[in-house]
Amino acid sequence: MAVQKFTHTYRSIASLSNLLEAWKEFVRGKRHRADVQEFELNLMGNVLSLHSDLTAKTYKHSPYEAFNISDPKPRNIHKAAVRDRLLHHALYRKLYPFFDKTFVPHSYSCRRGKGGHKALDCFRRFAYQVSRNHTRTVWVLKCDIRKFFASIDHACLTAILRRSIEDEDILWLLSQIIESFYSTEKGVGLPLGNLTSQLLVNVYMNEFDHYVARQLRIQHYIRYADDFVFMSADKQGLIELLPSIRDFLWNELRLTLHPDKVSLRTVASGVDFLGWVHFPDHRVLRTTTKKRMFRGIRAQEGKEETVQSYFGLMSHGNAKKLRREVEDELDEMKNGL
Repeated sequence: MAVQKFTHTYRSIASLSNLLEAWKEFVRGKRHRADVQEFELNLMGNVLSLHSDLTAKTYKHSPYEAFNISDPKPRNIHKAAVRDRLLHHALYRKLYPFFDKTFVPHSYSCRRGKGGHKALDCFRRFAYQVSRNHTRTVWVLKCDIRKFFASIDHACLTAILRRSIEDEDILWLLSQIIESFYSTEKGVGLPLGNLTSQLLVNVYMNEFDHYVARQLRIQHYIRYADDFVFMSADKQGLIELLPSIRDFLWNELRLTLHPDKVSLRTVASGVDFLGWVHFPDHRVLRTTTKKRMFRGIRAQEGKEETVQSYFGLMSHGNAKKLRREVEDELDEMKNGL
């Protein structure tokens, strides 16, 4: 199958019009932040400076600011300077529409019109199809990649990009961003905080997605970032997939499966996927997700926006009892009990 080619030019990415449009997208919801306000004080001067560096190909990515979050597990985030994040947006707005067309339908992370809720609905739909209306057992092979962002191999990523992008100047610019960060060793790892990282890991894993579809010929497959599941009524067939999956991930992408996060279970016994435990006719929030939700409500002292966001989360599963528990918790907080 012929590989589609990216047709935008380096000049169109580095253009003032693209940088200014990217600024409009970047600044939404961020104008209260000190670093954004500082950049905006001399917006045109800063944009012109970036444009000049891009045109002369003297652009260099600035160092990152590192900090830790719990989301829900501890994560190390690397935040780029506003100037660099503006460039990330300028690149993303040209690259995303092209690459998104190459992605398989059941890749759900960081894509417009997709997301976690759509992935949950797809899980339910696939389980129904495989069970033939709940008349046979559905087995789910669930996998997770070990240290996903920290394991992305720069050389592999660049080779994948080169298949679609022929413009050497665009490849040079991408290399400035890719090589601006490494995790455990040079040439390995992407920062969690970059907008471009979200797209690049999807481009990277798209290789695996197409391998699953074309070589393994698996119909019932869902991926969300580094979490993915395969569904089948054939338990042995799923077991026999594992060596092929491991080999492809390592040989082609230098990725390994997390040894503690590979499981094979029936939907009837409950499958934990994307924060919910899935059963044949319903799904319930994972216990750790529930605990985190109650901690969040207490930390925010029952703030209305926080509570409503959690009610929105609960609306995607069977959580009437849980909603009552949240309402009881709010009553207790209100009454000072």
